[in-house]
Amino acid sequence: MTGRKSDAASGRDSTHRPRVALVKCPSYDTDVLSRAIKLSFELLGGRGGLLNPGMRIFVKINHLSPYAPPDRAICTHPAFVREVLRVLLELDVRLTVGDDVRFGRGDPFVESGYRKACAEVNVPLVNLREFGFLRVPIPGHMLKEVYIAKPVLESDFVLNLPKLKTHSFTIFTGAIKNIYGLIPGGLRLDGHRCFARNDLFSRMLVDVFSAVPRQLTLMDAVVGMEGEGPSAGNPRKIGLIISGTDAVAVDAVASHVVGYDPMDIFTISEAQARGLGIGDIGRIEVVGERIEEVKVRNFRHSSAASSLFRRRLPSLLYAYVSGQLILTPEVVPARCTACKDCIRICPAETIELVNGKARINEAGCIHCLCCHEVCSFRSIRLKQRLLGKIASWASRLQGALIRHS
Repeated sequence: MTGRKSDAASGRDSTHRPRVALVKCPSYDTDVLSRAIKLSFELLGGRGGLLNPGMRIFVKINHLSPYAPPDRAICTHPAFVREVLRVLLELDVRLTVGDDVRFGRGDPFVESGYRKACAEVNVPLVNLREFGFLRVPIPGHMLKEVYIAKPVLESDFVLNLPKLKTHSFTIFTGAIKNIYGLIPGGLRLDGHRCFARNDLFSRMLVDVFSAVPRQLTLMDAVVGMEGEGPSAGNPRKIGLIISGTDAVAVDAVASHVVGYDPMDIFTISEAQARGLGIGDIGRIEVVGERIEEVKVRNFRHSSAASSLFRRRLPSLLYAYVSGQLILTPEVVPARCTACKDCIRICPAETIELVNGKARINEAGCIHCLCCHEVCSFRSIRLKQRLLGKIASWASRLQGALIRHS
């Protein structure tokens, strides 16, 4: 697998309209899932038109470090993954499911339900860090090379199964950001350390995304996450499967369904600018359900409201304003169990145990929110400066106007 090319470099028609399928799926019941998944493939041209028998397919799930059951909506639901695998196995393809996860306190694949789900359909489930990573040169904007997991590079195709969620740093997380899990955990922490601003971090995410060209995305939006995602938000029923061969278009449609302007999401606008996909809703062919009929009302966005200013401020002023809008993690002592997960994951090494409780040194904090993401006990809350609170309120008002326009 090699890096992608821009529209100009690849000769792709700039008027190309990618197809995204919106299919209703009200529950994780087996029969409901199976029908919705099969319909999604049919709307995209049929399983046989997308995948060939004998193909080696790597299935990238969205699995975060918190040890959490499926109903927390942190990970792609294992029932969703199992039924996707079952549908694909009818094509006689070779499947491997995986992600890069930390085994700090046992096997997180057990808690999340993946061990059982993959065993039920006899498909291998792997932790990518056990198989190694290979260097891939890319013409990135922030990176000139990335290290991608061997099982991915040895596959013919990547099936991307993200979860629709908010994100307290990047605003929204979906198909583009899910590819970040294909690089080593240590380099992911370096990314947070080196690119501490949302716009810069998002450009780096697009660099990594560009290294994995052959993808098909089926997004689990049956139950998504709202609020302070990707792990500390609240489950929100959406009742959809959103799919397509253009991951950027899938993210655009998904974000629009929950009330965002897709071009205010850095990963989407950046990927489109590089010719890696289409993020402009007006240039996407949506099949199945109509977007306006499945939009989610009153979906609660993250307090990180910097997207409000995305296209309204000069870059230097944006840098200042985004600094005022940052969220700062703070430990809630009553909930802290001293498990040390936040200490192990902090790229700036600013967390320590004091009197049996974690404490964050705010002076050294780079606001990457890795500690907030990894905490299994919701013992880390996010606080915001006054300007950030005002902007968050304005962003929610803007979102309400978009949703009701």
